[in-house]
Amino acid sequence: MGIRSFIPLLVLLSLLVSCTPEGESPFTEGRQTNDYQVDSDYYKEAKGKTGDELKAALHEIIDDHNELTYREVWEALMVTDEDPQNRDNVILFYSGRSQDKDLKGPDADDWNREHIWAKSHGGFDTDPGVGTDLHHLRPTDVSVNASRGNLDFDNGGKEHQEAKGNYYDHDSFEPRDEVKGDIARMLFYMAVRYEGDDGELDLELNDRVNNGRTPLHGKLSVLLKWHKEDPVDENEQRRNQFIYEEFQNNRNPFIDNPEWAFAIWDDEQ
Repeated sequence: MGIRSFIPLLVLLSLLVSCTPEGESPFTEGRQTNDYQVDSDYYKEAKGKTGDELKAALHEIIDDHNELTYREVWEALMVTDEDPQNRDNVILFYSGRSQDKDLKGPDADDWNREHIWAKSHGGFDTDPGVGTDLHHLRPTDVSVNASRGNLDFDNGGKEHQEAKGNYYDHDSFEPRDEVKGDIARMLFYMAVRYEGDDGELDLELNDRVNNGRTPLHGKLSVLLKWHKEDPVDENEQRRNQFIYEEFQNNRNPFIDNPEWAFAIWDDEQ
């Protein structure tokens, strides 16, 4: 979907919401799990490949997605992260809190747009493309977002007082168990989608923390463990489908085919 068609789509979506019975959502009600299965042709060029060949094939498949502006990300997240039980709310990623969509902004207890691949890891800011890619942007509580900052992901630290189950220290952030796999799969996507062609950044995963402003993110061994322990759920499948159908026209391969993460990176450990 092109950017010029984004606003008309939102108008249509608002009409659908107004015609939906109270307590239901046009995006979440009535779908079955198999609605999120992708056509087998989408990944046909990746079949049978492993390692760098698989990574390169997946990059070609998901490259050149439709790009949003950072302002449009607000509206998109209200769709992709909508609370299935309350269409007026979004689910905040780290805390799991359901919050009114209108309570967004820079103030305490607002929600804002969190880059799971920290912007400073490559210095890409919020420009269309890597800075607005919905596959790694999530709504989060402002205070929790500030605590995460640009930290790499790893186990350990002190528990966050406003988001129980999340831990952080001077060099890493550990999210709650329910989203650990989600984070891993978002970072896997980023390392495949952005390979340095067409003037874009080359983002890579490594097995370190304290990656600073380099286009690197860790900690890979921990991410693979989280990927295995917290498998793909229907919320991720639904979100992946919305991004593909409604906004970017590309998918996260590691939601559709979780085994590919190990086929690419497991031999690096």
